[in-house]
Amino acid sequence: MPDAVMFTLGWVGAAGVLGLLGAVVARGRIHWGWLISALVLMALYDALLTRGYGTIPLTLWPSDWNWEGKLMGLALGLVVASLPWLGWKRVGLTLEQDRRGLPGALMLSAVLVTLFLGLALYFPGQGFDADSLAFQLTMPGFDEELFYRGVLLLMLNEAFGKPVRVLGAQMGWGAVVSSVAFGLMHALGYSDGAFTFDTVLMASTGFAALLLVWLREKTGSLLLPVLLHNFGNVIFMLV
Repeated sequence: MPDAVMFTLGWVGAAGVLGLLGAVVARGRIHWGWLISALVLMALYDALLTRGYGTIPLTLWPSDWNWEGKLMGLALGLVVASLPWLGWKRVGLTLEQDRRGLPGALMLSAVLVTLFLGLALYFPGQGFDADSLAFQLTMPGFDEELFYRGVLLLMLNEAFGKPVRVLGAQMGWGAVVSSVAFGLMHALGYSDGAFTFDTVLMASTGFAALLLVWLREKTGSLLLPVLLHNFGNVIFMLV
């Protein structure tokens, strides 16, 4: 079985186990259809992101970056967000910001921008070319925020609800599952018949994902998460 398929099984399986744990915590009061749909969506997303596990050729232009996979993942997010029982605004595809939550969200955004800039100044610059800069300015934020903090988060929120208020933002087990899934996408690997796991990557990306979920829930929009995500990727190239 191809390594990419095994990774998908491990990635989706880990999210499923976490979902079952959430069901125990919620004493079974969850909507199973939404949870199963979210897991199926994860599997489909990864299949597109890997260009059909490598069966779909590179067609746009010679590049070291996965433009095709990211564009297909983005297209999937837009299609799912367009379904009548979800909807673009509920997913967070809106420029409208919750005025009550915006001040706190802007404060956290300023802290994160300062942190990213400080880290970029401390560590040596990565350098960049036009293709790398264009990719990092667009694809990570557009694709990953729409998927993880958009359609996946909404489906998991429908499954588990949002019973907890965290610094003014309603959140639930879906925030945990989606953030762990985001962390595992970066930290989990599979090769030579075994899974690998990077604890540092898991901690850093998983925690960042929780902060982005909070921004999404606080403002009702994906705008700030997208901007911060792409800024965090690009600043290490520019400084």
